[in-house]
Amino acid sequence: MNEQDKNKTNHDESLKKSQGDSGAKPSSWSKMLSKRWVFPAVYTAAAAIILTLVWVYQDAGQKPLDTAATSQQVGASTNEAGTANSNPDALEVLASAESLVWPVANPGEVEVVKPYYDENGTEDNHVAAMVQYNDKFIPNVGIDLAREDNNTFDVKAALSGEVTRVDDVAVLGKVIEITHQGNMKTVYQSLGETKVKQGDVVKQGDTLATAGRSEIEKDLGNHVHFEVYKDGKVVNPSELLPGR
Repeated sequence: MNEQDKNKTNHDESLKKSQGDSGAKPSSWSKMLSKRWVFPAVYTAAAAIILTLVWVYQDAGQKPLDTAATSQQVGASTNEAGTANSNPDALEVLASAESLVWPVANPGEVEVVKPYYDENGTEDNHVAAMVQYNDKFIPNVGIDLAREDNNTFDVKAALSGEVTRVDDVAVLGKVIEITHQGNMKTVYQSLGETKVKQGDVVKQGDTLATAGRSEIEKDLGNHVHFEVYKDGKVVNPSELLPGR
């Protein structure tokens, strides 16, 4: 081998060694990155970190709930709803607050000629409040009002309400029934000329009819028989009427 070939061989070996040095065994980091599962794992971890940061940011930026203001708003809404729902009841209370008055224009011009039969009343009351019709004795479930001079007079509505009955009954005479708020009802019997008809709405003090006569109490002359009912039960009008 000549000198030139020897120098070439030495150069090639040196080059291989140099190339071998640059292509040394890969590091641990390179080996890990070469794995297929590395990039999905890194992506998942990064996404989790980002979501955590977003959640923390939003939680920190959210204002605390003003429970006092919320309670006031809820209370106001409840009060408004309660007021709206209670309007019908309120109107009924106002109407039923109207006190019963005498069914005549001037109570001083009439007198009670037959009282209400009180089961717990005195013996005198039981005798005076008994209505005799033919051979029968019937407890009086109202009061009868008449003038001392036996003249007729106007019969007035004792309470505001709706006329629910206008009838002419042979024994009782002409009858007017008025239904009021609060489950109350007033009945006027032994009437003469009637001024209202069924379905009319009347105010307290409106004229309903004139006093007249009836077969069952013909001995009373011109008068009005007045009854009061509460919740479907007859009550003593004298306990509800004001003094005269």
